[in-house]
Amino acid sequence: MVRRKQSGSAVNSGILLVDKPQGITSHDVVSRTRRLAGTRRVGHAGTLDPMATGLLILGVNASTRLLTYVVGLDKEYLATIRLGQSTTTDDAEGDIVATAAPDAVAAVPEEAIASGIGALTGAISQVPSSVSAIKVDGKRAYALVRAGEDVDLASRPVTVSVFEILDRRDAAGTIDLDVRVVCSSGTYIRALARDLGSGLGVGGHLTALRRSRIGPFDIAGASRLDELDVAASLMSPAAAASALFPTIALTDTQAADLGHGKRIDAAAFGELSEPGQDGLYAAVAPNSRLIGLLRISGGVAKSVVNFPPDETPKNAPEKTATTEETADAPGRRAGA
Repeated sequence: MVRRKQSGSAVNSGILLVDKPQGITSHDVVSRTRRLAGTRRVGHAGTLDPMATGLLILGVNASTRLLTYVVGLDKEYLATIRLGQSTTTDDAEGDIVATAAPDAVAAVPEEAIASGIGALTGAISQVPSSVSAIKVDGKRAYALVRAGEDVDLASRPVTVSVFEILDRRDAAGTIDLDVRVVCSSGTYIRALARDLGSGLGVGGHLTALRRSRIGPFDIAGASRLDELDVAASLMSPAAAASALFPTIALTDTQAADLGHGKRIDAAAFGELSEPGQDGLYAAVAPNSRLIGLLRISGGVAKSVVNFPPDETPKNAPEKTATTEETADAPGRRAGA
């Protein structure tokens, strides 16, 4: 029998890796985790549609401050693309609006599929689905579409580092491709499915999506939501920050000084590696507590994001780290 943290039990700050099941929203995962953790201060980075499964990263209490640095990381997905049919949403949740003739689908050569995938790999310009959560004149695109308005979204630069076929299944009138995609934040996997099918002249949409990695965090380290023990699964702030940034091991004196907002001569740290994103380092005390994220300028180190000692959760909600693609509304998200 799996034991889970009882609702209302207080836990300290940390990062959770959760394997989101199909059929619920990312906000549903946050709501359930809030009950299990006994705190409202839970946020997420990188929304998954209800249809999608896989890695969802949550921050608890002060560690929600780290989510800002998770949102923009590269991501890996395992997906299934169906060639031969187009839908209103570019995925299986929409209505089929076009079906190619079975003989036309059967006539698509393997070389053409490979060429189409090649054209969608690298630095590309991608038009998001019209039922995305992107804002148009202050309103979500999906809300405008549902209201009967035509929505034309501008293309966006994204990078698809890997787009490879893992398996292929042919049926009457369709071709299913299991694929692996590694891409920059903001890439729509269902837009890749749509554009691949369009380029081949038979249409295409996404039928399955699973996120397997975000930056250094892998699905192998995630907990199933129905088995989640928040306290046992929490990754410490120091461990999470050290996965995101180069680490500086502080002395007790340095930790105390930085914790009180003082600046430190960076020469005291010795030779350092290059900083991480936004020019930051993770500063960790001898007791393995994350003191803050440091930036060094002019030979002086200063904490630009401070982290308090382990805390008793408060009831005030913590804002979820978001971009326009991580709204809690039931729209369409990036990576979907």
